Amino acid sequence: METCSHIAAKRLLSTALRSLTIFRHMAHTSTHSFTPPTPGGKGVGPPPHGFDYFLVLDFEATCDKNNPPKPQEIIEFPVLKVCGRTFETESTFHTYVQPDVHPQLTPFCTELTGIIQDMVDGQPNLQQTLKAFGSWMGEQGLLTADISSVFVTCGDWDLRTMLPSQCSYLNIPVPSCFRQWINIKKPYSQVMGHWGKGMMGMLRNLELPHEGRHHSGIDDCRNIARILRELARRGAVFQVTSSR
Repeated sequence: METCSHIAAKRLLSTALRSLTIFRHMAHTSTHSFTPPTPGGKGVGPPPHGFDYFLVLDFEATCDKNNPPKPQEIIEFPVLKVCGRTFETESTFHTYVQPDVHPQLTPFCTELTGIIQDMVDGQPNLQQTLKAFGSWMGEQGLLTADISSVFVTCGDWDLRTMLPSQCSYLNIPVPSCFRQWINIKKPYSQVMGHWGKGMMGMLRNLELPHEGRHHSGIDDCRNIARILRELARRGAVFQVTSSR
């Protein structure tokens, strides 16, 4: 006859084997049912938010408190390539730009943007920057017919006023890719029910902490990208809002 201790040991072993079988089945089911986010802009089916990539852009330009320079010139040119499926930044184009007409920055401009003279001296001018940006777009696959992308700005000033006015002054064409964009304030207003007055206000109302320096072009791009992601999480529908 089996002793009580032998019977108890068998029961414990049987219970342990059943538990192990259930655990293995759960692990197998979990492994095969989980679909990770697509790492790139291309995936199965159309992108859920309408575009393969969002190109978040925010220029900084020459300025002065009492005597605005004429023409105003771009001095920082940053663009983030944000995946339309994961809303992660996959690549960055960023350069400082040397002004052609007024190469000396004002103290007010440096105080506002954090850009000092040494950061623009010896950098490419706007025409050279646009050429480099076009090359970057090609390298990133953004010029192919089967990839959809759209610029995202905070307001319309960057692409409706700043870039066209400087290109006009320099008598150079505005690249065709800059003809339309999303003003992030418009999808923000649709989601939140009130107009987005500025980046700082939108961050605050979305309960997103501001990161970096305000009026640093690259930092503003990163914060705009965070607003974009949060709006997507809240169900925003993104479509072109502005053109020229």
